[in-house]
Amino acid sequence: MAISFAQSTLFSKTSLVLHRNSFRGFRFSIPFSYFSTSSSALSTDKTHRQTWKPLVSVLDLGGVKIAKDDVVRDDPTNNVPDTIFSKLGMQLHRRDQHPIGILKNAIYDYFDTNYPNKFDKFDELCPLVSVTENFDDVLVPADHVSRSYNDTYYVDSQTVLRCHTSAHQAELLRKGYTHFLVTGDVYRRDSIDSTHYPVFHQMEGVRVFTLNDWKASGMDATTYAAVDLKNCLEGLARHLFGTVSVEAWADFRNVQSITGNEESDLENMKSGDSGGLHQ
Repeated sequence: MAISFAQSTLFSKTSLVLHRNSFRGFRFSIPFSYFSTSSSALSTDKTHRQTWKPLVSVLDLGGVKIAKDDVVRDDPTNNVPDTIFSKLGMQLHRRDQHPIGILKNAIYDYFDTNYPNKFDKFDELCPLVSVTENFDDVLVPADHVSRSYNDTYYVDSQTVLRCHTSAHQAELLRKGYTHFLVTGDVYRRDSIDSTHYPVFHQMEGVRVFTLNDWKASGMDATTYAAVDLKNCLEGLARHLFGTVSVEAWADFRNVQSITGNEESDLENMKSGDSGGLHQ
């Protein structure tokens, strides 16, 4: 059973696992920022201020150079503005001294300590994904509002800026990964207010259980996975925040296992048939 568990603003170091396994990564082929200095006429001591300005023109996506015109294009289905393109190279989650990078590394520490050598980590997967990966692979209904051009940034009719790190789940499972963390910047066409911004960050956690993992426990697969997830998240909360008291949890009785046959379920996911997956 695959379980997604954490969504927050987070990220850090380059994922070597990514390059070893030929997943699409992305990096900038040119410096993507510079600092300019300006004087404030209102300041009596002429204090100089540094202004950060994005200077993004070319991306290297999995070894393929993508120009700005390839993402912000004159296409009737394209709704990606310049301001959003300029955010693609920020990679706040991969800056070790940024709060998001610090939080990501703290979560990494928890998993490295409690699940040593178990979880593969991905933090540089390409944010441009197919409509299939972003929606169909995670069972978003064909008529769901999130697919609309009002809610999602479309590069063209078949390509979007990922709305969630879940867009990489099916691909990683098909590649044979059974325990992994995915962190990344995600994009949604939200109006900016005190609680919304069109760019934010998520961390995705997936673990696939085998028959041997849960059969000896005497619990059914769904209960075993739910208990394991609860213990994992409570431990993570203590790791991040110290002593905490969790007052209530969602009713796990409504969580569905995929079919009850974990070996069959995993094979279906690998082959692309995720029709029974519940999140």
